[in-house]
Amino acid sequence: MFQQLSRRITGTTVVMWVIGFAILAMVIYGSVRTLASGVYTPKVWMDLIIFGLAQGSVYALIALGYTMVYGILRMINFAHGEVFMAGAYIGYFIATGLDKSGFLEKYFIIAEILIFAGAMITSAVIAVLLERIAYRPLRRAPRLVPLITAIGASFFLQYTFRGFFGSGVKGYPEPEQLKGTLTILGITILKTQALVIVAAILMLIALYTFVRRTKTGRAMQAVSEDKDAAALMGIDVDRIIVITFVIGGALAGAAGVLFSTLFRQVFFLTGFIPGLKAFTAAVLGGIGNVAGAMLGGLFLGIAESLFPNLVLDGLHIPAPYQLKDALAFLMLVLVLIFRPTGILGERLSTKKA
Repeated sequence: MFQQLSRRITGTTVVMWVIGFAILAMVIYGSVRTLASGVYTPKVWMDLIIFGLAQGSVYALIALGYTMVYGILRMINFAHGEVFMAGAYIGYFIATGLDKSGFLEKYFIIAEILIFAGAMITSAVIAVLLERIAYRPLRRAPRLVPLITAIGASFFLQYTFRGFFGSGVKGYPEPEQLKGTLTILGITILKTQALVIVAAILMLIALYTFVRRTKTGRAMQAVSEDKDAAALMGIDVDRIIVITFVIGGALAGAAGVLFSTLFRQVFFLTGFIPGLKAFTAAVLGGIGNVAGAMLGGLFLGIAESLFPNLVLDGLHIPAPYQLKDALAFLMLVLVLIFRPTGILGERLSTKKA
């Protein structure tokens, strides 16, 4: 028994657990000090949580594209952040045109449907083109090859949009209907945050229902398990892969509009940091798991909004909110060290891995 235990407990394991306990102790100490100081009121904490939910909803929508493609092809589509950016750009141009014509103010709901439709269709088309041009010819290649191709496609899309639309930041129009706040169950929430949260939740529910309840969704699960066996059962694998890219791209396009609605700006690098954070959310929830991507996105958004003030203030770190990006990637490192499969992930078999 002691021999087996000594084989499992290596020097690396001990160091990892020491680091983990040290970080946990810092989190508890900083949180207790911040809460004891009373520097933030309950309303401030609620505002931070709501903002985190809105931000996390966007991360969740982007993360679904990563996790669905990984579930089908076992590759990380690092160009997915730029698919998200393309949706934000197209949404900006449609929204600006509708705003100048007065249509956005006069027919707000119809205008929003047009903005979302344009962004989602554009992002879906770009995602499918990536699959057909960049990924399909490399489907049987070593796994490093499509990964490098995805990074190259990411840079290509970034600088293509920079060449067409310039490097300046473009501001989204803000219609009157989205200005101000709402009070729900005694909680004050910005209208833009309410739109983002509600729209994201509806799309997440629709996707989960589609994957679990429809024939195509079950075919996607079958292809995810074993493409060759699924093909022998009569499933058109190429068609399922294209549908996966279409759905992931459309959700990324919608996320681009919601992100721009929340932050009111877009430029050619808009998709880079949110894309990396959405990948972090997918890994956090369990890469390849749809529910895990949703959970990981929401958790990361709330943690990024809440933890800098909750933990770092108590440690007397100046300007803690500037470290929110570092916090997100620290969480990625810790997840990869202590639970590589994520919150809801399962251990992959040798064949899948």
